[in-house]
Amino acid sequence: MHNPDLPRLLLVEDDPVLGPLIGELLADDYRVQLAPDGQKGLHLALTESWDAMVVDRGLPAMDGLALVAALRRKGIATPALILTALGATSDKIDGLDAGANDYMSKPFDAGELRARLRAMTRSFAPAVALVDVGGWLFDPTNRSLRSPYGEHVGLTAKESELLALLAASPERVFTRAELLESLFHPEDSPSVIDTYVHYLRKKVSKSLVRTVHGLGYQIGDGA
Repeated sequence: MHNPDLPRLLLVEDDPVLGPLIGELLADDYRVQLAPDGQKGLHLALTESWDAMVVDRGLPAMDGLALVAALRRKGIATPALILTALGATSDKIDGLDAGANDYMSKPFDAGELRARLRAMTRSFAPAVALVDVGGWLFDPTNRSLRSPYGEHVGLTAKESELLALLAASPERVFTRAELLESLFHPEDSPSVIDTYVHYLRKKVSKSLVRTVHGLGYQIGDGA
């Protein structure tokens, strides 16, 4: 069962054995979506939000380097690692010039792959300003809230994403369906929204998130 707090990773790999194997190797750290060819990978990369991508180079329908280059031309900056059997220096240069952030040769060490992904996503972490939420200072980067009295409250990744979405449009009331579509898996029950709202209120304050009866949720005053 997938953990909604884990970051999302798009794996584009056509090998029917290696693809699922890589997915299993990364399952403790990411929610992995496997795309079996370049065209499917391009579609998913353009239409959904991802924290990282691992892309095979020799793909059917569309070469992995062409896929990454197409994403960069579209302004998609998702960190991408090319994972391929082509390990010559010239191949690595081609991959990096196409827009990849890292390049790894097969066969590979699973621990090194995980470490490279951690380093790659750290280097892409944007500097985000603190957000005032009813006197609390919300730091989306570090997933934390600081009270007016200096108390720090840590948040999970999904709690932070939910709070960030609500705080970005303080006048807007979000329906459960909108929040579910933006933050969770389509197969999840809408009740998962209520669960995470409960978590936030329990950690901070009941007024941090306001219930608008019959409509949905809105950021509150945090008092």
